[in-house]
Amino acid sequence: MEDLQQAAEKVASLMRTLTAPGALRLKYRITAGAGAADPDGFERRDIYVECKGPDAGLLLDRDGELLRALEHVAAKALRLEPEEHDRVSFDADGFKAGRARALREMADKGVDYVDENERPYSFPPMSSRERRMLHMFLKDTGLQTASSGEGSRRFVVLYPEGYRIPSEEDRRSSDRGRGGDRGRGGDRGRGGDRGRGPRRGGGGGGYGGGRGRY
Repeated sequence: MEDLQQAAEKVASLMRTLTAPGALRLKYRITAGAGAADPDGFERRDIYVECKGPDAGLLLDRDGELLRALEHVAAKALRLEPEEHDRVSFDADGFKAGRARALREMADKGVDYVDENERPYSFPPMSSRERRMLHMFLKDTGLQTASSGEGSRRFVVLYPEGYRIPSEEDRRSSDRGRGGDRGRGGDRGRGGDRGRGPRRGGGGGGYGGGRGRY
């Protein structure tokens, strides 16, 4: 990423546009540098944008679809590579903390399914940063994880310990030919992002927003 102060100013410019008169009614605070770090370590963020205000709920519709869109636009403006997109993070009304709890519950459900059925478990499609969080929650379970699918339909699969993950060609064929059992343990997966471990275990500059700083 370029100089953090310049990067934060680019994000501030984006937010000023979004909160101009007649646009979104939001207050926001931008933090860059050490103060932006995620205390839970789920994101590698260097820039953190916290939003509040009458229109904050719009950012959270459809499980935070607009919030993710803002992150994507900001990452593109900063010319970040896809694997670096979580270096700029947007949040509204504590959504990220609630989403992290939901992902942890999903992870526990997946572990229970694999333990009881000894079959793979496929999670719903999610963003790259949420898949990364899910991998983190699952890394100390003794089970294997892999990502599958393409683009917005990419998802995580949890495999039993010692399970033979299909070859890349077989996984691609499976992704094209089967759509069922997602969230119930379909035998699909794609290489990469794998992890193992014992069973489930465990600032910078600020900017005032378009409707004022908080």
